[in-house]
Amino acid sequence: MQVKIEDQSTVKKIIHIEIAGEDVTAELDKAYKDVNKSASIKGFRKGKIPRKVLESRFSKDVKADIISRLIQNSYSEAIKEDALANIIGPPSVSEQLPELEEGKPFNFSINVEVRPVLSDIEFKGIELKKNLYTPSDEEIDAQIQMIRQSMATNQTVTEERPVKASDFVMIDYQGFVDGTPSEHTPKIENYILEIGTKQMPDEFSEKLTGVIPPQELEIDVAYTDDNNDNDNPLAGKTVTYKVALKEIQEKVLPPLDDTLAEKLGQFENLEGIKNAIRSNLEAGYKVRVHQELSEQVFTKLLENIEFELPDILVESELDAIVAETEQAYQQHNITLESVGMTKDIIRSQYRNVAEQQAKRHILLGKIIDQEKLELTEDDMENLYAGMAKAMNGTVEQIKKMFGSEASFQHLEYIKMIELEKKAMNHIISNANIVEIEPVAEKESSTEESAETDTSAS
Repeated sequence: MQVKIEDQSTVKKIIHIEIAGEDVTAELDKAYKDVNKSASIKGFRKGKIPRKVLESRFSKDVKADIISRLIQNSYSEAIKEDALANIIGPPSVSEQLPELEEGKPFNFSINVEVRPVLSDIEFKGIELKKNLYTPSDEEIDAQIQMIRQSMATNQTVTEERPVKASDFVMIDYQGFVDGTPSEHTPKIENYILEIGTKQMPDEFSEKLTGVIPPQELEIDVAYTDDNNDNDNPLAGKTVTYKVALKEIQEKVLPPLDDTLAEKLGQFENLEGIKNAIRSNLEAGYKVRVHQELSEQVFTKLLENIEFELPDILVESELDAIVAETEQAYQQHNITLESVGMTKDIIRSQYRNVAEQQAKRHILLGKIIDQEKLELTEDDMENLYAGMAKAMNGTVEQIKKMFGSEASFQHLEYIKMIELEKKAMNHIISNANIVEIEPVAEKESSTEESAETDTSAS
């Protein structure tokens, strides 16, 4: 067997393979001997069928089987070459295969892609800017207000006053079309409507505001037929709603004191709530800081490192993005087509994202090899413990789940993700971290706007 490797690019190779004529003959001889042992043809004894007869009956199948075996075996032998040590993805035969003829060489070519070979990466001492985020009193107060809003109750207003914005009102209503009750707007009693919201047509809030209960009134709502809502039976009609305003209700927030902690049942006092909020914010900022540092790492490294991306890695990333998008929509019983999307559109829109992801995997893979990073037993135990917590199971259950042969590839994928995290932490721990005060987002956007205006002028 002769092997010649042709470089199409740094990551694309063509393996040209030639099988010698005598090897082709030997394969054909062996194949027909095997066929002769099992073939049954009328007029001939088993094992005594002439070669010509066998060829006339079985030539197509025999040659197809030999070609498949020759390609597989010779490919396995050829990729032992150093130049093909980093093949990724499945190979593909690059051209129509020639006829297999006795005594003649059999030539074919195989296309493969290889992982780019990078020189050692200089990452130690790179300068990274770390924002010193700290939870502000305003952030904590905003979180507490959200808690109070979620625990708010509606209380009936006992004083005589008109309805105002942000009130809740209790109403009965029924819709009529041309003076006749409409089956599409039946009588509803004791309906709680928040003024100013889209629970009901805007006319309800407009007409009810300023009215003192109890009061009966009529509200006309014209439903347009130009809203492309073909399923709306009221489209193009004017509905007169007879409304009985029964009472006003106000949203009452729980007091901002230690009784709030009592209502939540998890904290001793208001300060305990604030401390828990502060801890959650700090945990979120820690994740944000790590993400920002990681982005800086990739930006810094890619400034000085150039390499070609194998198409198969980019396509693999795109496959994952498409699958995640489909799954996200399916969870809400929505198809891609219903929102005007297709797999091709997603692949086109996210190609740049996929390319960046592929570059990151290659860089981190190089760091892992370069620094000889491995997952220790403690790393694996922590990994299993984390999965057990996320899945509400035990470490033993997780280990058993990943102990099967069917789960081997999935576990290897998870381990690679963990190794990449370890590589990123290794880079950051060896970086020159410059701590800075974060720029407020409003201030930052104002500065960017000013710079844009200046450059435009």
